[in-house]
Amino acid sequence: MEKKTDVKLVEKLVEARKNIIEQIRNVIVGQQEVIDQILISIFSKGHCVIVGVPGLAKTLLISTLSDILDLSFSRIQFTPDLMPSDITGTEVIQQNVSTGERSFKFIKGPVFANIILADEINRTPPKTQSALLQAMQEHKVTVAGQTYPLPEPFFVLATQNPIEQEGTYPLPEAQLDRFFFQINIDYPQIEDEKEIVRKTTGISDIKIRNLLDSKEILSLQEIVRKLPVSDYVVDYAVKLVSETRPKNSSLDFIKKWINWGAGPRASQNLILAGKAKAVIEGRYTVSVDDIKAVAYPVLRHRIILNYIAEAEGITNEQIIKKLLAAANTRK
Repeated sequence: MEKKTDVKLVEKLVEARKNIIEQIRNVIVGQQEVIDQILISIFSKGHCVIVGVPGLAKTLLISTLSDILDLSFSRIQFTPDLMPSDITGTEVIQQNVSTGERSFKFIKGPVFANIILADEINRTPPKTQSALLQAMQEHKVTVAGQTYPLPEPFFVLATQNPIEQEGTYPLPEAQLDRFFFQINIDYPQIEDEKEIVRKTTGISDIKIRNLLDSKEILSLQEIVRKLPVSDYVVDYAVKLVSETRPKNSSLDFIKKWINWGAGPRASQNLILAGKAKAVIEGRYTVSVDDIKAVAYPVLRHRIILNYIAEAEGITNEQIIKKLLAAANTRK
């Protein structure tokens, strides 16, 4: 990193995070870890899937964030009858009034926005879920052989309800792997819930300020990419991910409980998330502690448990906890 310029840019990112959190606090009570993880994902150019029971303000948090960031926003309610063209858009026949000539015109779907809220993404069949695959990976959409670029920056923030599984279609591993983070949102603390009740049962006139536009966000994302990372930290991240794979793991509990481990995208995301965490906290180097802090949202949706683990009631969270403990003993 070029020291003079980048010190100012890092300071700008730290200030941006502080101001964004202040604005979110006007609407959302508590959930600090969730907010930080979403910001890390956004500044790393990543997509998130947010898992939580109904009523925890998942949708409100995402729409508030889009207002603060001054970005275009689309909410897509995923239902069993949703079609791929309802997401990407469709071609319609258009007639020229003066010549009578007919031609096809592409009408853009809701995916053509900066922030996409894919609400209850697992309620639609795989065919429709896959309409997001190219958009998430390449930031492009192909319809009838024609490719259309999506606006930048581009984020998909999906939500899932973990308790009501009837009539749902679990996301395939290929699509889950495209999500940078899986963020689990839990019930609020008692004091936070009291504050939520006070705020939402009276008259409210909260105004959200626009803080960052698309150009500023893209420049802040570049700062994260520029941050250097030591070979030691890269080695730690790659070994951590490698240990999740039963075929080459040295850990007995991985061989016993895991069907498939995390792929190389997990290693990349650990480093990117570690960089983003360091930068938004005003630091210029990534530590092993940064990697540990982001290990849960990076790995929890990339580890596939086998039937033995499910029979014994083992969760992905427990696996990651044991994995990090084992990594500490190896140091």
